[in-house]
Amino acid sequence: MKVLFATSEAHPLIKTGGLADVSGSLPNALAELGHQVRLVLPAYRDVMQKLQRSDYRQVAKGSIDGCGKTFEFRVLQIKAGAVKDIDIPVWLVDIEELFDRPGNPYLAHDGKDWWDNGERFALFSMVVSQLAMDELGLKWRADIVHLNDWQTGLTAALLSLYEQRPKTIFTVHNMAYPGNYPKSLFAQLQLPWELWNIEGVEFYGHFSMLKAGLVYADIVTTVSPTYAREICYPQFAYGMEGILQKRSFEGALFGVLNGIDDDVWHPKNDEFIAKNYSVERGRIKAKQINKEALIHDLCELRGDSQAKVDSHLNKWLEKPLVGFVGRLVEQKGIDLVMQTVPEILQQSDANFVFVGTGEKWFEDQVRFLSEQYPSRVWAHIGYSEALAHKVEAGADMFLMPSRFEPCGLNQMYSLAYGTPPIVHHTGGLADTVVNATDENLKNKVANGFVFYDLSRHSLQSIMLHALHLFTKKRTWQAIQKAGMSPPRNWRISAKAYEQLYLKK
Repeated sequence: MKVLFATSEAHPLIKTGGLADVSGSLPNALAELGHQVRLVLPAYRDVMQKLQRSDYRQVAKGSIDGCGKTFEFRVLQIKAGAVKDIDIPVWLVDIEELFDRPGNPYLAHDGKDWWDNGERFALFSMVVSQLAMDELGLKWRADIVHLNDWQTGLTAALLSLYEQRPKTIFTVHNMAYPGNYPKSLFAQLQLPWELWNIEGVEFYGHFSMLKAGLVYADIVTTVSPTYAREICYPQFAYGMEGILQKRSFEGALFGVLNGIDDDVWHPKNDEFIAKNYSVERGRIKAKQINKEALIHDLCELRGDSQAKVDSHLNKWLEKPLVGFVGRLVEQKGIDLVMQTVPEILQQSDANFVFVGTGEKWFEDQVRFLSEQYPSRVWAHIGYSEALAHKVEAGADMFLMPSRFEPCGLNQMYSLAYGTPPIVHHTGGLADTVVNATDENLKNKVANGFVFYDLSRHSLQSIMLHALHLFTKKRTWQAIQKAGMSPPRNWRISAKAYEQLYLKK
């Protein structure tokens, strides 16, 4: 099948979150199954700066009407092999006035949305629909158009207007981002008014590009089976539960668990860690070597003297080290963590490492905690890919108490690295982490720790349970082995999507 995979970001070209990881991996996995896949995304300035002029060529051009203005655009194709880890043809939609700007794809330097995001991604979606229908002379017409999040949702609505059209799949990675804009934008874009109705793109008087994808796509997917069920309820659906319940009743809503790129995120070949290992080979000794290397790096980054480094190694090496890597925002449960960690420090000998950025209030809290307990809590405010890998390999357990988590990748990384995750029972966390109950331990299927009530008391209780089992070495090793054993690669996810592509 010919698959056009449309996204607003893809690793390693541009990344702000998990969507980029999916878009950088799933298309490759689909191609490995024998499909002709094209990846299409905007030609952001950051993307173009990563490429040499010889890395791409123009394959199409055209013009498109925006808000009171006609925009010229080009379609650029990146040459095979020009981008590491992307093995398929990549098309970049180059609309200079809309995408040639500094910084984040969605946010200006002040941290606020670009004022014209609605227009930017509506026009991107229009070009995607032209590519899908082979209206730009590339002699390649899609059988399947796989759309991702609100930035591509309008494409499903536009393609619905064609009598003979490709099948559309719309994947929601996070319902919290609806892509809602004023009705005036719909009018200024001169979109067909037949799309403007309560069964179409209209959402409480606004123009919703997320709703466009949910309503007009042939199949709607999200990134885990549990999240597919959760978004049919008001607390997860942001007002769109009725639409999602309808799509579910129609048999058109599915949850497909994301995979992980085990060429990048696997301890047997991780280039960032001190000692490689696997479930079959040397994991116990290697985990300790990686823990020592992590502690050394943390102290060095903080500017500690060698004497302090030696002191920390002595204090930390035999004690449980709990890692947190992620955004410091309420969705990730960092507020619960900040309430709970001081109590855990009082009641146990656990130490903590935090790596991430987010809201200033939470960044300041994490900093304060590390200053309050300098010998037991280390904080790196910022993101480092290398450090994230080192935490997964060097920590003894991984903390991920998200309020909601459509899929989550870090818990799957943790499982692969033999670093049992501590998670809230939601979304993809519920689908991947098996709680260490007596029965699950007896059956040797427990691979982590799960709490169900979103409260400080519940988080504290499950953390203390994990810390207790950490002292039972044979039990702990069985938990590690259960997490490390199953494959979680993108080939599994790609086969599931392939079945949906073929679904009548």
